[in-house]
Amino acid sequence: MLNSIFLQIVTTAGVAVDTVASVVAQPAAAAVLPPPPLAKEASLSLLEMIMKGGYIMIPIGILSLLAIYVMIERIMVISKASKYDKNFMSTIRDFILSGNIDAAKAVCKNTNSPQSRIVEKGISKIGMPIKDIRESLEDTGKMEVYKLERNLGILSIVGRIAPMLGFIGTIMGVITIFYNISLADNISIGLISGGLYQKMVTSAGGLVVGVVAFIAYHWLNIIVDKIAHRLEHSAVQFIEILQEPTK
Repeated sequence: MLNSIFLQIVTTAGVAVDTVASVVAQPAAAAVLPPPPLAKEASLSLLEMIMKGGYIMIPIGILSLLAIYVMIERIMVISKASKYDKNFMSTIRDFILSGNIDAAKAVCKNTNSPQSRIVEKGISKIGMPIKDIRESLEDTGKMEVYKLERNLGILSIVGRIAPMLGFIGTIMGVITIFYNISLADNISIGLISGGLYQKMVTSAGGLVVGVVAFIAYHWLNIIVDKIAHRLEHSAVQFIEILQEPTK
């Protein structure tokens, strides 16, 4: 009996020693094991993102090209018209007061700017009543401003339509997603998110095109307003030049 008790004690002690040894060995083994490989991050290029937007991205792309063309064309025209010669009116004044009308006309033709065209129109009306000359200058100024504002309305239209097209594309995509969910037996997060992020591309594309067109429209209008004020000032100066000899 004593032998059996002693045998049980020895067996229990051996099991305890083995357990302690395994517990101590686990951290060392864990430290030796290499870390699990990192999951590869999925990348999505801009072109792939645009392609995932669907057919609604075609009209949005056309609107973006139209907006870019109008912006470049108007920037070139308005930048050329915004050049202002501070000595122009003083030169015209000297020629008019000296009676050299032909030289004043030649200066206007060589300058070839909205300011010079208004003054040239006024020079051609010299000898008429001041009221008629002033009206002629105002009409010419309106025509010059109209030339600068031409096609700017297209940017306003693009800025309004592009976001709407983007929202329409997103709504159509959401409708398609819910239709597919109604047909699916098993609903998963991938089924919803996979299609939803693709359709949100149209909203993002429409908003980007709309914001760019909106900013360009108002920015160019601000420049045109500044040019219009300069033209009005030049017209007033010309009238003062005509009235100067009578003072």
